[in-house]
Amino acid sequence: MSPHRIVFGFGAHSGIDDGPELLQLVQQADHDRLDLFSLSDHPYLGERLDAYAAIGFLLGRTQHISGIANVTNLPTRPAPMLARTVTSLSALSGGRIVLGMGAGGLWNRIADMGVPKLSPAEAVEAFEEAIVLVGKLSGGGSPVTYEGRHYQVNRIEPSPVPAPPVWTGSVGPRSLAATGRVADGWIPGHAADWLSERYRTSRPVIDEAAAAVGRDPHEIRTVFNLPGRITDQPLPATRDREGRWVGGSVGQWVEELTGAVLEHGASGFTLFSPGGGTQDLASLSRWGQEIAPAVREAVG
Repeated sequence: MSPHRIVFGFGAHSGIDDGPELLQLVQQADHDRLDLFSLSDHPYLGERLDAYAAIGFLLGRTQHISGIANVTNLPTRPAPMLARTVTSLSALSGGRIVLGMGAGGLWNRIADMGVPKLSPAEAVEAFEEAIVLVGKLSGGGSPVTYEGRHYQVNRIEPSPVPAPPVWTGSVGPRSLAATGRVADGWIPGHAADWLSERYRTSRPVIDEAAAAVGRDPHEIRTVFNLPGRITDQPLPATRDREGRWVGGSVGQWVEELTGAVLEHGASGFTLFSPGGGTQDLASLSRWGQEIAPAVREAVG
């Protein structure tokens, strides 16, 4: 996935019984040359497919598209093992994996899995350590010894496979700053888009933290989770009274997303249904065959 390509993907929340439908959607997206499929990671929900098992299966049945857990339930997936998982998936798929990372939400359910409950500050510390450690355990080199507050490894041989890009779902100021220091991309929380107050107040925190450690803030993508309808006819209004995007015709989508790229620096979009779930096959096809190519052409 080119670091400068505008990314188009779709998101799914898939149950155990949804496997055949999910495979059909991902294969259609792969055929249409979408960049990414995104799966949620909630291992305390027994009716859901495990995100990383599903990603591995789907990458094995496709040729071009990349997969991401949006975002990885880090407290239940210790960083050293997560490094092994994502570098193995990268090696098997030809680099078609993005590592989505978060500090952890729904901590009561996470703790029900037998994971020690962390304070918000501790969770962000562990999150930043994990991103750093995954990087150290990737790309070859000498055995790694790491003495963090939350993670310790002693003389562990790194994978020869480079670490995948890391995109975070950061929300609070501490985790936003960590994104600026160590991550490659940001997925704004709560499906906030480029016109939202959340984006306007959060992105500068990332940029300032990146600059403070000598990074170019422009290298950190912003990829928006974007629910909405794709309609046959233009809608009278493409945003609701609160200013949230609701969708529209192909032409309305193309106009809006082109503006998001050119005027607000958007790096990508992950399509969800209006209710936040998985889009239907017909809408996904219009996303991949009509909207994505038109936006790519419009932004040059």
